Amino acid sequence: MRDDLELLQGTWNVTSLEVEGQQMPDNMLGDAEIVIKGKRFTSTGMGAIYEGTLKLDPSASPPQLDMKFDAGPEKGNTNLGIYKVSGNSLKLCIATRGSVRPSRFASTPGSGFALEVLTRGNSKAAKQKKSASKKVAAVSRNSGPATEFEGEWQMVSGVMNGGAMERSTVQWVRRVTTGDETAVYAGPQVMLKAHFKSDSSKSPKTIDYVNTAGANKGKTQLGIYELEGDLLRVCMAAPGSERPSRFESVRGDGATFTEWRRTNSR
Repeated sequence: MRDDLELLQGTWNVTSLEVEGQQMPDNMLGDAEIVIKGKRFTSTGMGAIYEGTLKLDPSASPPQLDMKFDAGPEKGNTNLGIYKVSGNSLKLCIATRGSVRPSRFASTPGSGFALEVLTRGNSKAAKQKKSASKKVAAVSRNSGPATEFEGEWQMVSGVMNGGAMERSTVQWVRRVTTGDETAVYAGPQVMLKAHFKSDSSKSPKTIDYVNTAGANKGKTQLGIYELEGDLLRVCMAAPGSERPSRFESVRGDGATFTEWRRTNSR
């Protein structure tokens, strides 16, 4: 009989993801997948590349796994989880923070748990999902000429109104920019969508948002940005406030200061 590690070998496409009780929409999953070779795993398509080793305990009920990261944003961390493999289907429930292992396949608000359903990569369903994702991407390219912000970005850090975002939240935030439109997602939630104009001749460089979705829908925001290679820094003032002059956010100013790393230039 094949052991569980052998059953897990190969490519697994993420077909469903729920984080702290919130379901991520299918079009955000894109080509997210986990590749397992021996005891090593590589997770891609969620805004960054995560690598590490697996430790399984199939004798536990439910079976347990430890994901020890040695490359990527989670390097040095170990996430505790449970798993269930059945044919071409794999279910994972992972603690994204802390030392409490999930005891059942459920993700509730405030738990820090992520519930994933994966399908083996050579399955027909996974191929159809990838094809649909590519079609959505092709349609979204009609937003206008590409800019220097084009592509997908993973949040590195964020400060809102002077308060730093938790790492467990930051890892699920990504930005997708196509033409003159940008969108920021936190898990399944749309934080903002906006049409923007930028001016790289100014010092600091300026960027203006006209928000079309999110908490500031219908409002304009003024900001500054700095782009060095694949690292982007953006500081946006609160709607109705003056443009920031520095890359910072202090309590009470309503400003948002975020840093991003490009993961896909499309």
